[in-house]
Amino acid sequence: MTILELREKRAKAWEGAKAFLDSHRGENGTLSAEDDATYEKMEQQISDLGREIARLERQEALDAELNQPVNKPLTDKPMAGGKAEKTGRASDEYKQNFWNTMRQKSVSHTILDALQIGTDSEGGFLVPDEYERTLVEALTEENIFRQLANTIQTTSGDRKIPVVAAKGTASWIDEEGAFVESDDAFSQVTLGAYKLGTMIKVSEELIADSAFDLEAYITKEFARRIGNKEEEAFFTGDGKGKPLGILAATGGAQTGVTAASATAITADEVIDLFYSLAAPYRKNAVWVLNDATVKLIRKLKDNSGQYLWQPSLTAGTPDTLLGRPIKTSAFMPTAAAGAKTIAFGDFGYYWIADRQGRSFKKLQELYPPNGQIGYLGSERVDGKLVLPEAIKVLAQKSA
Repeated sequence: MTILELREKRAKAWEGAKAFLDSHRGENGTLSAEDDATYEKMEQQISDLGREIARLERQEALDAELNQPVNKPLTDKPMAGGKAEKTGRASDEYKQNFWNTMRQKSVSHTILDALQIGTDSEGGFLVPDEYERTLVEALTEENIFRQLANTIQTTSGDRKIPVVAAKGTASWIDEEGAFVESDDAFSQVTLGAYKLGTMIKVSEELIADSAFDLEAYITKEFARRIGNKEEEAFFTGDGKGKPLGILAATGGAQTGVTAASATAITADEVIDLFYSLAAPYRKNAVWVLNDATVKLIRKLKDNSGQYLWQPSLTAGTPDTLLGRPIKTSAFMPTAAAGAKTIAFGDFGYYWIADRQGRSFKKLQELYPPNGQIGYLGSERVDGKLVLPEAIKVLAQKSA
């Protein structure tokens, strides 16, 4: 079944679910226990179809990438111009010696000498440039926050970002009157670099097997572990030894709406959250919430009787809420007293600073009794919301 057919099937399932809701709501607007169980099954089908659509879209994107030509076509005459030789961590020599080091039990001085340019302060080796780009792409796939945020590269030290804290204004002036001074006031947001790492253990038999793709395995595992931990910090981090998340009480997103209930959300509250965000930020805004919260808002209607949530019928486009895209993350809280359950805004104002040079270190002697070799992978990263007014959150009523 194609992606389009699955989208159409999901849209029909949603129409059926809406019709069921409309015809089975009681006088108080709720469902009976039996009807609620039936609706849960219908909604589960919608969710399952959504996940399958997302999986097929990822597969389609990967197929398209792998089907691209591996070399550029020849457009110049032979010997018309020499190809610029790659140097440093971008060179083929560095890449070959790096993976030889990761695989081989004993490494020659020649190989180690070739890796000196990429030796970090802790005895590991910075990954080759080409592989670093692959890691970043994999991290983006594993981490929805990286798909939305603004990512910058830093080399060393803190990165200071100037932010306008207060804007100047114009004034009416009498004939030959003096101009009123009104300057912009600037503040600074500083991005540092917190260390995030993980250890991967691989059996010696697998490493010795030439058919085992060590590079692909480490990429996948590193991206999965690091990506999940990054995303958690970008949402809930307290800025102590980790990035400052958008849900932080200080320095995080502003509260746009406080719900009247600790566990429920109304349509009016969602609409109020939408308009609590200033219009310039709404044009690029997205909703980010937990899957469980999506189930709550699927039942909500506006004053004209239209459901707020709308499924996408076009491949590559997300579902929408009040016309803006929806993204889901397991790290957004579910509805509970005091929880910030919905974030709405322009996530491009959350800046992620990657300290260039992700590194790997092989632990050759630590696990021989187990027949394993350990690999330490680490990166340095920070993240902060540089303009708190660019994202608003809905907070549930405190107990």
